[in-house]
Amino acid sequence: MSMKTLLRSVGFCYAAMIVAPAYPLAPTEAQSATLKELVEVIEERHYASRRYDDSLSAQHFAAYIDALDPQRMFFDAADISEFAKWRLELDNAGRSGNLDPAFTMFDRYHQRLKERLESILASLPDTLASFDYSVEEFLVIDHSLMPWADDTSELDDRWRKRLKNQALSLKMADKAPEEIPITLERRYQNQLNRLDQYNAQDVFQIYANTLAEQYDPHTNYFSPRRAENFDINMSLSFEGIGAILQIDDEYAKVARLVPAGPADKQGQLRPSDLIIGVGQGDEGPIEDVVGWRLDEIVDLIRGPQNTTVRLEVIPGKGKTDERRVVPIQRNEVKLEEQAAQKEIIEFEDESEVKHRIGVIDIPAFYIDFEAYRRGDKNYRSTTRDVKRLIDELVAAGVEGLVIDLRDNGGGSLQEANQLTGLFIEYGPTVQIRSAESRVWRDGKRRRSNYYEGPLAVMINRLSASASEIFAGAIQDYGRGIVVGEQSFGKGTVQSLVPLQEGQLKITESKFYRISGGSTQHKGVLPDIDYPSVFDPAQIGESALDNALSWDQISPARFNRYQDYNTILPGLMARHQQRAANDPDYRYLEDQVEMAREARKVSALPLQESGRLAMRDEQEAKALAIENRRRSAKGLATLESLASANDDAEDAMTPSEQTTTTSEPSSESPEDTREEATADVLLLETGRILVDSVAMRPDTSIALRAQNHGNKGL
Repeated sequence: MSMKTLLRSVGFCYAAMIVAPAYPLAPTEAQSATLKELVEVIEERHYASRRYDDSLSAQHFAAYIDALDPQRMFFDAADISEFAKWRLELDNAGRSGNLDPAFTMFDRYHQRLKERLESILASLPDTLASFDYSVEEFLVIDHSLMPWADDTSELDDRWRKRLKNQALSLKMADKAPEEIPITLERRYQNQLNRLDQYNAQDVFQIYANTLAEQYDPHTNYFSPRRAENFDINMSLSFEGIGAILQIDDEYAKVARLVPAGPADKQGQLRPSDLIIGVGQGDEGPIEDVVGWRLDEIVDLIRGPQNTTVRLEVIPGKGKTDERRVVPIQRNEVKLEEQAAQKEIIEFEDESEVKHRIGVIDIPAFYIDFEAYRRGDKNYRSTTRDVKRLIDELVAAGVEGLVIDLRDNGGGSLQEANQLTGLFIEYGPTVQIRSAESRVWRDGKRRRSNYYEGPLAVMINRLSASASEIFAGAIQDYGRGIVVGEQSFGKGTVQSLVPLQEGQLKITESKFYRISGGSTQHKGVLPDIDYPSVFDPAQIGESALDNALSWDQISPARFNRYQDYNTILPGLMARHQQRAANDPDYRYLEDQVEMAREARKVSALPLQESGRLAMRDEQEAKALAIENRRRSAKGLATLESLASANDDAEDAMTPSEQTTTTSEPSSESPEDTREEATADVLLLETGRILVDSVAMRPDTSIALRAQNHGNKGL
């Protein structure tokens, strides 16, 4: 989890009442010694082999200021000018363990924040009463593009617009007029109450981490307290909702969902959603969490199994009036629920010939290490489960396989290598280069049976790490065709190093494909692209500050099975023709384009009529897209989006309402998902796979069975 945004807004410590520390805060001797140790370790062991010099000092200075005041709402130009004396001196201070610059800047931030909160609360009723929502003015969304304010009066105006936007958002969300000042007063009073709970450990955490993240976004410093809560802060996957969160300015943003977790199964929470409130149980008040620290939000969301938490969310910056409440039942993410599952999809081609394609969905690369270490012959792992599922699908007579790695954030490197071995006879699967430039190769070292039939791999922007190793190897070997979106691009390896106080998570190695290219930053590029619902500027390695760049090393020796480049133009032509005539595919493309246009909004109108016009325009676009899809499918069009769900249920036939539930273990060969309810992208992948067989008949299972004997695995 990136810690650059630990203070992305008004951030606070745990909600538990503690004795407020004296201000100004001062560093401890242990923290000074830890800073010196951190500098030594990171220079010596980080993959980038970069010295903490004047150039990096300037980056560290800017990052620390940004961590304290990312929206440029507290410091003014005079403050920044005063702090500039340390811009090229933080490296020297770090080597000597001098934390005076860090604590001086933090104390100024603390002073400005406290003054601002007290001022807002003192004048809130009069300020809200003075707002004129007929005046045409705008609130800039991306504050990083704004210059530092010249003086206090300019900061006052920025805060006026910010408060006006918050009040207008509540008004647009149909909050009762008398509730708006109560909500905002509670929000700012909560922030003020928690403000003095900051201690020296918090300041050092922010400062040391902003230094660590200048090397790459996955290198982080954890204070003793944060080290203890590392797993909780990284993921709410156990007795929580199964979501990975990070702070983005004022909000807790959903970075991704844990496969098979409660939120994933509930289906309404999406990556990039911003959490603005948390409520307990099926009813009752929802507590406003805008501006809270991540630790506190995590504490509210976590809870006993089989209890309900309600999240009030907005779909991202620029659309702050579109609120919805998502109820999620807390539970533990169980290994068997994350296990690979299979199903069969059926469809007809243009000649009305029926086809059956096997699909194996792999949510994560898992292994039961405890059972494996104690010698349990029946331990669970991705490779063991997939091997069994392949045999079952081959026995069911499928024509090819689709390996679905969408949303698979990775996991065990061992499993990524062994899974690749199910689809190649033998050979390397990944190269790993250390900071010392030593290259180690892993892969399948012994020849054995493998699945030889047609293969396609599906990836999307959330396919990362181990998923990218597998998809890249399949692509390099020419063992299958890769379709979907550019993957995440996480191609680095981290380890934990204990320090005198806390610990350092440091990037020490980098993954490379057998063809020599890194999976870092660039990820895996599919052979055939699908529309992406994720914004690459917000999600993915390339969206992270200071991400290590893509590069390449010498390729490993390996033999290609097929050269898909020779048939890609034909495959693409057929795919594009189908996509142009598929209402569901065009609907997806339209949604992606609408989201892309919404992301271009750089400022929000603070005029109520302008805000209503923006909302009406978005709803009109969404309705037009939905009606184009319905017209193309021969369905009645809608007058409003409010009736979409009811009409959709009424339009479904009994057979369409029933779908086969995929099992992680065995299922009948007749368990299939019909075309009417199939995922449009999954169905298209099956069609592309059939096309690849038609264009290269020697890849068919039938022919390989004649030549080699198709015995599965």
